[in-house]
Amino acid sequence: MLNNKEIVRELYAAGEGSGKDIAKFVSFFSEEGYMCDIPTGLKLHGQAIGDAIDAFASAFPDVHRELFNIYVAENVVVVELAIRGTHKGELTLASGTVAPTGKAIDVPCCDVFHLERGKVISFNCYNAASVMQQQLGLASS
Repeated sequence: MLNNKEIVRELYAAGEGSGKDIAKFVSFFSEEGYMCDIPTGLKLHGQAIGDAIDAFASAFPDVHRELFNIYVAENVVVVELAIRGTHKGELTLASGTVAPTGKAIDVPCCDVFHLERGKVISFNCYNAASVMQQQLGLASS
């Protein structure tokens, strides 16, 4: 059986552009588990989690999450990372849909996972959405 750190690493691998496996990504969550995008407050459950990961990977087909540090304290896993990729597909934001820009992103992020019995019960994603918007030319720096 995988430990919590290994579970989180496997979850990230399932969301990568090159080896994307949405069903596997969603399978890491408990039935009541959720993912929350902290900058927008969007809280997703079940297949909606997979749909969001799939949509992001469609906008950034080469998406890669560079994991810098992983900290584990019992059932909590905290990951410092950067989300990297090239904007080659439509990106849906709260403000509307953004056509491909061809620009690269390198977005600082910190993810906090709570796990119980080998399943994610919460995944809070603290990403620097304003940095991504600047990198895509959607906001001034």
